[in-house]
Amino acid sequence: MTAEARTAVVTGASSGIGAATARALAAAGYRVVLTARRKDRIEALAAELPGARAHALDVTDRAAVDAFASSLDRCDVLVNNAGGAFGAEPVATGDPADWRAMYEVNVLGVLHMTQALLPPLTASGDGTVVVLSSTAGHGTYEGGGGYVAAKHGAHVLAETLRLELCGEPVRVIEVAPGMVKTDEFATTRFRGDTTKAAKVYEGVDQPLSAEDVADTITWAITRPAHVNVDLLVVRPRAQASNTKVHRTT
Repeated sequence: MTAEARTAVVTGASSGIGAATARALAAAGYRVVLTARRKDRIEALAAELPGARAHALDVTDRAAVDAFASSLDRCDVLVNNAGGAFGAEPVATGDPADWRAMYEVNVLGVLHMTQALLPPLTASGDGTVVVLSSTAGHGTYEGGGGYVAAKHGAHVLAETLRLELCGEPVRVIEVAPGMVKTDEFATTRFRGDTTKAAKVYEGVDQPLSAEDVADTITWAITRPAHVNVDLLVVRPRAQASNTKVHRTT
């Protein structure tokens, strides 16, 4: 089957890594289906990409996810990108509502989409599930308890799914980015405080861009069918770990 005939679903495609991944997969010849809550954004992006379609979707709404899945004629690739961090308070004072929201989108959202699309992914004879986790899912840091817990959940989901699908024609790929500078991630985390958001990247020489991560995701997806990139951790050169970052200022 040619890449031109293959369909890739990308969640959280309205901005950042999701939008960049949609563009990269479209450039690689995939028919891209964009999903996100912000309908206007994904419709504008779909208009730029040949053969793309947009579908407004909240991945935490299982009924909506099931309806979306039933509307597809096929699915060869699922990129579980929708996610996010809310708040940076310590465990002692973290808001349980923030923790719940992070679990809902980063873990249950992945579960909903993966369960709903596994049948067509398997039927394709060469399916790929991508879970976009984070280095937060592989190492703790102060102020990150809720996000770390959620992304660890996404990591474990991917790892377990790979074991359970062994022998089936479906690959499970986890991509775990480190510091990525996008327009919204840090700003959302700090509840719109752009000053705090800017300090995350202050003095860091070339943090990753959304396009860097999208390129990595697309490379993993486009490997030969027998090649499974189980886990790919990608960081900027200036970041050695979640807690060690070289800053020039």
